[in-house]
Amino acid sequence: MTNPVTRPWWDPQTFGQRLPKLEKRARIIDGVRAWFGAQGFLEVDTPALQVSPGLEPHLIAFKTELIRPEGERLTRYLHTSPEFTMKKLLVAGLPKIFQLGHVFRNGERAGRHSPEFTMLEWYRANDGHKTLMADCEALVRRAAEIAGTKVLRWQGHEADPFLPFEVLSVPDAFRRHCGIDLLATAPDPMAPDLGLLADAAKPLGIKPHGGDSWEDLFFRIMFERIEPHLGMGRPTFLSDYPISMAALARPKPEDPRLAERFELYACGVELANAFGELTDPVTQRARFEADMDLKERLYGERYPIDEDFLAALGHGLPPSAGSALGLDRLIMLAVHAEAIDEVLWAPVQ
Repeated sequence: MTNPVTRPWWDPQTFGQRLPKLEKRARIIDGVRAWFGAQGFLEVDTPALQVSPGLEPHLIAFKTELIRPEGERLTRYLHTSPEFTMKKLLVAGLPKIFQLGHVFRNGERAGRHSPEFTMLEWYRANDGHKTLMADCEALVRRAAEIAGTKVLRWQGHEADPFLPFEVLSVPDAFRRHCGIDLLATAPDPMAPDLGLLADAAKPLGIKPHGGDSWEDLFFRIMFERIEPHLGMGRPTFLSDYPISMAALARPKPEDPRLAERFELYACGVELANAFGELTDPVTQRARFEADMDLKERLYGERYPIDEDFLAALGHGLPPSAGSALGLDRLIMLAVHAEAIDEVLWAPVQ
């Protein structure tokens, strides 16, 4: 849309070609809001400017400066997710909340990525992550119905959202598609062994690079050998991540080697990431520190911890579950667009 050799994105003829998809986008967003309203959720709107952008090690945030009236200059970031502030609202007493807002992730631009995009994020206090699976099924089906399609489609792949969604654990996915016993590569669940995973991946022809961690190799195997199979024919919930990749999720009570976390895929595209939320501030701080140690080792940078968020956890976050869904991606699949820019009103330039 921004190639100077062709017309600019705002050219009436160019824009007119995308307008039918954008009109469906608007109707889908209206339908999402109506669905949450019918379920008794309250829509919230939190600031994008934050002390901490989110502490996922591999995400790059946009850094800026807040200038106070007296002249003091403070480093701030555009959030990669509204998660921290929304959880503070759960602590404040709101039981069911959702937000449709823009989030920002630097260094990401491709057919499925935009550096600024719309995130649908929602939380349920006193509920679990399995309820969020039912939410996801209902929302994906609502999007398809509004778009007037019986299938989600992307780059020649299809998924029928009206079939029962597949539920596949991460260990089962590694076993099915790679022949790897993933948990055997993590005799210490919190410190998985790169050497053991490297040995298991040799038959696949996938090797660790210099400086790689177990997690780096895990993702390389995921991207090359597992993700392309997910959500084909019907959407897939990829569940039960290793506890070392729990991020802000709590351990599974029946198997503490795994976390209450799932991701939703359709047509090989990741749509959502969900957790049974961790509520212990001590454990959460330790995970934040470990994630920032990894980020500093890999990228030479670390982001500040939101101490106010940990204080809120200490005050008391109720047992909760939360999910973040990339709304632009869902719309892309529902309207059968080939790239995310086709369903954005205007591209980031």
